[in-house]
Amino acid sequence: MDLRHVRTFVTVAEQGTVTKAALCLRVAQPALSRQIGDLEAELGLRLFDRVRKRLVLTGEGEQLLADCRNILSAMDSLGERAQQFRLPGAGVLKIGATPQMIDGVFATFLHRYAARFPHVQIKLSEAAGPELSAKVKSGEVSLGISLLQAIDAEKHGFDTFPWPPIEFLAASHESLRPELTGNIEITSLARYPLLLLESSFFVRNTFDAACRLAGVKPQIFAESRTPHTLLSLAEAGHGVAIVPSVLPTHRYRLRIARITHRRRPLREPLTVLWDRQRVLPQYAKDFCQLLNAQMREVFPISQVPARVALRAAKRATVRRK
Repeated sequence: MDLRHVRTFVTVAEQGTVTKAALCLRVAQPALSRQIGDLEAELGLRLFDRVRKRLVLTGEGEQLLADCRNILSAMDSLGERAQQFRLPGAGVLKIGATPQMIDGVFATFLHRYAARFPHVQIKLSEAAGPELSAKVKSGEVSLGISLLQAIDAEKHGFDTFPWPPIEFLAASHESLRPELTGNIEITSLARYPLLLLESSFFVRNTFDAACRLAGVKPQIFAESRTPHTLLSLAEAGHGVAIVPSVLPTHRYRLRIARITHRRRPLREPLTVLWDRQRVLPQYAKDFCQLLNAQMREVFPISQVPARVALRAAKRATVRRK
C-alpha cells in the first residue's frame, strides 16, 4: 500500500473536498483523485460518496479513517525517533494553540526553550476546540494547549498536563473609572458597556455563565473574533473589554482589573494534551515543565501593575479619612 494514498485519503476526509485537499497537499486535483481511486481499487471498497459537491465518508471509509490516521501517526513517530537516535536531544516539536496563547506566551518563551534545547525545532500552528483535538489525534501537532472544558480527554484518548488557569480581565480607559482596586466584582460590570469575544469562544461561554449565576445582564457594546480589537476599543474609551489573562494587555494604555465572583477570581483550567498512543519524547516533557514554570513566574498578566495598586491604596486611605 502506497503511504501517499493513505495520507491523501485522510486529508480528503478531513478537508471534505478534493479542491481543499489538493491545496493542502500541494498536489494537482486530477492526481489526487487518481490516488483516491487507486486506494479504493486496492481495498475493493468505496470510501466516499459525493453529496452536494462535498465528499462524505461511506460507512467503510469512516471505519478505515481511524486506522489510516494511526498508520500516519506511527510513521511520524518513527521519523522522530530516528532523528533522536542520530543526534541526542534533537527532534521536531509541533505545538497547537490559540492565537492568543501564541501571542501572549510563546512570543517570549521560545527563546528560553531554544537556549536549553538548541537542536529541537518548534513548529507552531493555530487551533482551538475540536480542530485542535483533531490535529492532536491525527499527529499534525504533538502537543495541544487548550482550556480543559474545550476537550474531552477520555473520549479522544488524550493524556493531559495541568497548567496555571487563565483568569478573566476587565480592561478599560481611565475615563470610565470602574472600581479598580485590583479586583472587580462581576456584578459591578452591569452598568458599563462591554466589549466581548464572540460566543464561539469558550471563554465567552464561561463569562456568560458567570453573568447568569451572578444575575447580571451585560450591556454588550461590541463583539469580535479578535481580542486585540476589543482592547483597541477599550483604549479609545468605548467600553470595558473582557479578555483572558494570556492576552498581552501591556501594549495598551488601559486600566486592568481581575474579574471576581463573590470575591473569588473567575478562572478556567488550562491544560496541555497529547495522544497517549504516541511516545512523548523527553524534550516534549521538558517543554511542558519549562513553560509551566514560566507561566507561574511571569504570569498572570492579570497581576495588577504596582502603580495602579498604589493609586488604589491611596484612594482607599482618603476614603477612610
